[in-house]
Amino acid sequence: MTEPGGKVLVVDDDRFVRMALVEALRSWQYETYEAQSVTNGLLEFQRVEPQLALLDIDLPDGSGLELLKSFKNLNPECIVIMITGHVAVENTIEALRGGAHDFLAKPVRAEELQVTLRNALETQTLRREVKQARESLAKGFSFDEIIGSSHAMIKAKELARRVAESNVASILLNGETGTGKDLFARAIHFASDRKTKPYLAINCAALPATLIESELFGYEKGAFTDAKQKKEGLFEQARGGTIFLDEIGEMELSLQAKLLRVLEEGTFRRVGGLKDILLDARIIAASNRNLRQESEIGAFRLDLYFRLSVIQVDIPPLRDRGDDVLELSKFYIDKANLRRRGKQLKSLSPEVEELFRSYSWSGNVRELRNVIERASILEDGTIVTMVHLPADMVGKAYTLAGGGTGIILPANGVSLEVVEFELARQAYARTGGNLTHAAKLLDISRDQLRYKLRKSGYDTTKEE
Repeated sequence: MTEPGGKVLVVDDDRFVRMALVEALRSWQYETYEAQSVTNGLLEFQRVEPQLALLDIDLPDGSGLELLKSFKNLNPECIVIMITGHVAVENTIEALRGGAHDFLAKPVRAEELQVTLRNALETQTLRREVKQARESLAKGFSFDEIIGSSHAMIKAKELARRVAESNVASILLNGETGTGKDLFARAIHFASDRKTKPYLAINCAALPATLIESELFGYEKGAFTDAKQKKEGLFEQARGGTIFLDEIGEMELSLQAKLLRVLEEGTFRRVGGLKDILLDARIIAASNRNLRQESEIGAFRLDLYFRLSVIQVDIPPLRDRGDDVLELSKFYIDKANLRRRGKQLKSLSPEVEELFRSYSWSGNVRELRNVIERASILEDGTIVTMVHLPADMVGKAYTLAGGGTGIILPANGVSLEVVEFELARQAYARTGGNLTHAAKLLDISRDQLRYKLRKSGYDTTKEE
């Protein structure tokens, strides 16, 4: 069987051994190079840059084990196979620890060498593919891929990026449903030094407490009726990586207590187990609730909240992100066009842009995505118009605009002060925190707008 070509460096002080190895390698279509000492081997390695190296341990001017370290420092991807006429356990262990792929005893049989090289190349290819896949995945979930250039979003991303690069063990993401907490969690993972390790997620609202416990901690064989064999939980599977606990506010109080113990002690036990297992994973928790308020009414443990919120990243709702809604619309239009046959959507109509800027977006980015998806299916033209938007959205637009008859007063009434603040907040958000432009939208002075916002507890000092 002919092996695929590649550069192989043979380092051995025995000329006849080198000749035999080189002859076999050339018959398998390898490009071969030779060296007979540590000094020549290092020079030839730097000159040739081989994919594989066959390296003798006993060389006239030093040890092949030291040369192995030099090879790995120069190119960690190079696969090194050690060969020796005197097999010793300590040498084998040191070689494997030093990064050697395998260990062959002299005289090296051609069949054994061929199989070893084939396996080595397959391993090298697999490692390269895994590395490329991880790099591609990391790129897809980087902070640069999170759309939004509003001041509020930039602040959130900058904080999350700094947290990712730290060694903090637990992080809390707070934001309404659909704001992108899962995207932030993945971006934090792939921006950290844990990016080559697993990222595992669980939705605490999707499973009952008993299942969440076994999913997180794992269980021992016989721990309960269906435990036919031992199972590792997410805390073990994520060794060195990240665990994302979505909707942690839904976790039952009894399980919250166990989670707090894990975070404080850094160890856990499988269900039915007696042995403490070291936790080696970062915990990112997320909630669409205000956990501080939840803890004050007894719905969430206050001590767990404090433990998680050492670093808290608040992800802003879409209604507070100004023209981010237009950037996101363009993104989802482009995605829809990839699936759409025939005419391609190009943009939003001016009326739709105006509506999108002022709309409350209770479902945030997820709601916007669904609205664009609906329009891409129903719209026959190239512009997203009001015609194919959801009826309740269009109805709210006409209510806010007055439908030609003025703003409609709710049946139960409303505080004028609340209305003033809401309009001031929307103008401020729509202009990306520009007080001057926002004031023009409301036909008031900049100082008047600042006063109304501050009167309602809205902090404008960082945006001015």
